[in-house]
Amino acid sequence: MILYPAIDLKDGKVVRLKRGDFAATTVYDDDPTVPAQRFADAGCQWLHLVDLNGAVLGKPANADAVRAVLKKISIPVQLGGGIRDLATVQTWLDAGISRVILGTIALQNPDFVRTACGKFPGQIAVGIDARNGLVATDGWLKTSTVTALDLARRFADAGVAALIYTDIDRDGVLGGPNISATLALAEAVPIPVIASGGVANLDDLRALKKTQKIAGVISGRALYDGRIDLTEALHVLRQPC
Repeated sequence: MILYPAIDLKDGKVVRLKRGDFAATTVYDDDPTVPAQRFADAGCQWLHLVDLNGAVLGKPANADAVRAVLKKISIPVQLGGGIRDLATVQTWLDAGISRVILGTIALQNPDFVRTACGKFPGQIAVGIDARNGLVATDGWLKTSTVTALDLARRFADAGVAALIYTDIDRDGVLGGPNISATLALAEAVPIPVIASGGVANLDDLRALKKTQKIAGVISGRALYDGRIDLTEALHVLRQPC
């Protein structure tokens, strides 16, 4: 299982929100290249970046910060937030992003996801963010009537490289991941599923790994607060089940 340390960007700074609430923001670093370098030096295989402002605006808003991170490290980076057209996908891939995450647009226009997957094979992921099982969009400010499972099934044969499933009510509050919902997605579609939201300790990582069906896990606040030792986490996830 792969650990994806998260760097959420708001106004160029590294932050964590609680349940997606922009009013409940904790700033962890003014310079995103600092944690990025730390994660890379520790041996992480991937980095997970989110442009929070971009997710709300519907277009990139932290481009300078993202480019600074790409210049600093050499490990693969996946990026989400405000990516809603092919030109933006192309721009980020050309800049060095390894995998682009489509979120809001995946619900609004599923055909766009298929087109993107065809044009950029292996480089398109879909982010499914859910509140009470229903997909939320536009920086989590809007909640749809579509279930996370139904949306995931729409892309079963689209060529999506990964699904990132976030339980919004658990995000940033260290309450433990929603393993049952994440596992249900992993069992429903032939796409690698990455868990996000709620990871608080090494036991959470062990529980996710024990499913043997969840491909990866994103962690943010627990790493920044020191609740999870990064070196130990990587060791745990690399051990055989």
